[in-house]
Amino acid sequence: MSTFQSPLKTSVSLWSADLANLESDVRRVEPYADAFHLDVADGLYAPFLLFFPDLVAAIRKKTERPLDVHLITERPERWVPQFAEAGADTIIFYPDSTGNPREVIDMIRSRRLRVGLSLAVGNPMEMLDGYWERIDLVVVMGTAVGVKGVKTLAEGTLEKIRALVSRREERRLTFEIQADGAIRRDTVPLLREAGVDSIVPGSLLFAGDTAQCGSWLRSL
Repeated sequence: MSTFQSPLKTSVSLWSADLANLESDVRRVEPYADAFHLDVADGLYAPFLLFFPDLVAAIRKKTERPLDVHLITERPERWVPQFAEAGADTIIFYPDSTGNPREVIDMIRSRRLRVGLSLAVGNPMEMLDGYWERIDLVVVMGTAVGVKGVKTLAEGTLEKIRALVSRREERRLTFEIQADGAIRRDTVPLLREAGVDSIVPGSLLFAGDTAQCGSWLRSL
């Protein structure tokens, strides 16, 4: 049993759901989801397309769980209004995807949504300097952006999480630390030990015994 004061939280990635039976899969994993994670890709920041505002709005009608919209896009400022209207509770973006991260943060804040910044593999923690007091969530990517099925965390992932924990404690900040990518049975305990508050499980929950896996995650 974990010594953490709060249970490990899950923002379940719907990218790993059966996209032809999305409502059914949402219902199936909902008891083990604190939120749902929706990756939005424009084919520019990363070379693939995924999720769009109307689909997010449709999912919003099927669950009361918070929706975390992860903008894997160039110029995220173009997308914030649409996904806010679609029902997002948190909007996450990469600080190097825009020329003015502060402007994007202001756009999200003005809509009274949670703000998340995502650190790609190789992005240093210092990329968040100047924004620490204005963010609610830091997402640490454990795999290259847009790559699925990887079972091993990228080099430096755990060290980056530990550094974020230290920075949070030093400055008495309250942002949540979340791990996304390579979420597997053997990596989750390592991520939790390093200090993450939440993870983004995908196939880990959708494949195999969902109830057993969900209960195990709750115990960490």
